[in-house]
Amino acid sequence: MSLVTSKELLERAKEEGYAIGAFNANNLENVQAVVDAAEEEKAPVILQISQGAIRYAGLEQAASMVKIAAELASVPVVLHLDHGTDFNQNVRCLRAGFTSLMYDGSKTPLEDNIAVTSRIVEIAHACDIPVEAELGRVAGTEDKFTPEEIEDLKTKPDQAAAFVERTQCDSLAVAVGSVHRMKTREAVLDIDRIKGIKKEVNVPLVLHGSSGVSLDSIKEGVAAGICKVNVATRISMAFLEGIKTAWDKNPDDFDFRKFFRVGKANATKVIRSYIQILGSSGKAF
Repeated sequence: MSLVTSKELLERAKEEGYAIGAFNANNLENVQAVVDAAEEEKAPVILQISQGAIRYAGLEQAASMVKIAAELASVPVVLHLDHGTDFNQNVRCLRAGFTSLMYDGSKTPLEDNIAVTSRIVEIAHACDIPVEAELGRVAGTEDKFTPEEIEDLKTKPDQAAAFVERTQCDSLAVAVGSVHRMKTREAVLDIDRIKGIKKEVNVPLVLHGSSGVSLDSIKEGVAAGICKVNVATRISMAFLEGIKTAWDKNPDDFDFRKFFRVGKANATKVIRSYIQILGSSGKAF
């Protein structure tokens, strides 16, 4: 199949009460693992280019991997920019053939976030490409915020309503209790806040930092209105665990492809489990 945009996929997820998994495209094996899992589950999937992937492989090469994978896939695949840094980067991604953009203005003053998001939405909509925005701030483990500070960073429902109205964004990433780069599943989502935001806005809601959220809480979040769930750290951990297991069994083997193959298979299993949890299995067609 050719690439598809996230617009129709997320709107259907919103209407039918499930979520679509968004997984990072960090290297060839990572991309293959995501597509293999999606095909096995007959699920639509979002492959996103993170800022780390751009630094590692370059925007064009990372995007090309996803484009080729999408052409060979039997399920819908979205090429999405994750945590876009500014207007110019989003323009580059639009020109490079991305089918879903994002601007993360969560660390900027509200009015600046609205202004930049609105500019990106204007140019993207002219090309029929949807835009994800972010309001509130999903902290990372390195931030060392107190519980009170994390609470204050959460997305405010009334502010979300005005933000979506003014920017005309197509989906909204919200801060509702998750934390980026968590290795243990200890975080619990603020379900009441998700429900409150959903009442105020009419666009699909996005959850970042899902690797550290308990699986039961993710299910509750989807039931409450989350339509897109980003998972990165957990997949990387599975990939590395597979490589380590293979290396421990054959430490004298020099063919790294054999180790990567085991890592890919391990990552595929984890991705499949998330697709099942999100309820998107069988939703490809």
